[in-house]
Amino acid sequence: MMVMMKNNHVLIDYENIQPDVARLLAQPVFKVWIFVGAQQNKVKFDLIELVQKKGSDAKVIKMSASGPNVLDFHMSFYLGELVAKDPESFLHVVTGDGGMDRLLEHLRDRGMKVQRHKSVADIPLIKPSPHVPKEEKLSRAMEYLINRGVQRPASLKTLRGSISALFQPKLDESEVMTLIGVLAEHGVLAVDGTKVVYGLPD
Repeated sequence: MMVMMKNNHVLIDYENIQPDVARLLAQPVFKVWIFVGAQQNKVKFDLIELVQKKGSDAKVIKMSASGPNVLDFHMSFYLGELVAKDPESFLHVVTGDGGMDRLLEHLRDRGMKVQRHKSVADIPLIKPSPHVPKEEKLSRAMEYLINRGVQRPASLKTLRGSISALFQPKLDESEVMTLIGVLAEHGVLAVDGTKVVYGLPD
């Protein structure tokens, strides 16, 4: 059984929101698209750090002209390209501007997994719903699996124990399984009976 990690494309309206992206979006599950206004001559060092860390998985698109909705139109074009090229991915549009909401609603009606967030921290893999373990637990579990490489737990039992032991006090089984469920939903791993298969690079 082969698992493909689903991409999470994050399109950020940097003219509208300048989030701290280097730490939050460093994980390999995220591909980041930063849209910068034509008159926007300064960016945070945090953005430069992200581009350095992620290489080709982080792209900065600077507008060549300014005007009403120019940035929205550019984001819509790239969003359409991503829907066509990577239809199984999760698409996150980060902006405080609701101008694209009708388009996003149309894409959801077509079965696409697309959502607008007012903050990077609201993306589910970063900030799960109230029924999912907190952000730091999910981030620590992801970091653990990435760092283990080829030595990741091969069985569900071992994976449960390993994730639980990352925390003090240890997580109960319900919390661990909820955490594993979120990772599985995003293609980080898949459970095949008692075995675990990973979509992460070794």
